[in-house]
Amino acid sequence: MKIANYNIDKNSPVFIIAELSANHNGSLETALETVRAAKRAGADCIKLQTYTADTLTIDSDKDDFLIRGTIWAGKNYYQLYKEAYTPWEWHRDIMEVAAEEGLICFSSPFDPTSVEFLESLNVPAYKIASFEITDIPLIELVASKGKPVIISTGIATQEDIELALEACRRQNNNQIILLKCTSSYPAPIEEANMVMVKDFAKKFDVITGLSDHTMGATVPVVATCFGAKVIEKHFILDRSIGGPDASFSMNEVEFSDMVRAVREAEKAIGVVDYNLTEKQAKGKDFSRSLYVVEDIKAGEVLTEKNIRSIRPGFGLHPKYYKEILGRRVKQDMFKGDRVELELIQE
Repeated sequence: MKIANYNIDKNSPVFIIAELSANHNGSLETALETVRAAKRAGADCIKLQTYTADTLTIDSDKDDFLIRGTIWAGKNYYQLYKEAYTPWEWHRDIMEVAAEEGLICFSSPFDPTSVEFLESLNVPAYKIASFEITDIPLIELVASKGKPVIISTGIATQEDIELALEACRRQNNNQIILLKCTSSYPAPIEEANMVMVKDFAKKFDVITGLSDHTMGATVPVVATCFGAKVIEKHFILDRSIGGPDASFSMNEVEFSDMVRAVREAEKAIGVVDYNLTEKQAKGKDFSRSLYVVEDIKAGEVLTEKNIRSIRPGFGLHPKYYKEILGRRVKQDMFKGDRVELELIQE
């Protein structure tokens, strides 16, 4: 499948997304500079979130609406989303700067009005956030637009994933990418469970990836080795500016290091190939082979004393060692000579 001009398949480079989220901290200028920094850091894409507090929840202090057990504890949902949202009037400016920088830009919608708005901006793909994976009507609407749909699975059971995939496929949309995600902020590395990246691909027949909330590059590198083709990380200019997502977001230096590590991991994975490169073949010089280690007169017998398997590797292959022991040589041979079959009597 293609997202804008970027082809994503089982053989493509990892598509690396910098998630802006709330890391503009209420400033358009900060948002635009974050886009520029993401490009410098090696991202392929900058991703937004398109909602308002009113499209996500209601303003209520009833017990159900109070946040507990997370870094946002002490607020209600409405307060958090009012602080974190990206004003819709900023989207076009952010997308224009992304285009100038050569970055792809799309967003996560959270209700029908945001889908309609993003369609007006002609986004090339959609992302379904982890907490929206159970919103089947939203997924159906997004899938109906005929664009790639990236789905995070941070709170999903297998049934949740199957229902989301069925929702896309009912709209004849098979352009689906499933991201393994751990919805903790930040996420403990021991809960990353990267083997699921490989299992998703096998079980659900989709392209897979990672939406990561751990700190550092270890989990993205492991995901790459398990076949991830999309990696998403929260990105911030500087955690010191604060904000709802600052504590689990990477700065430019950290993100650059992660991109470098992922690209190196891709090179290290390679392909299944038993042929040696020119450099590897040269290393055969240091392998073992059969050499004369004591002078031998013509007609004498080859023994364990006068031939050995030693380095370098220019002589006869050691697989012939037992076969030629006890046979006679056709001519004088001297210490350091290569053993060669044509010099040995039948």
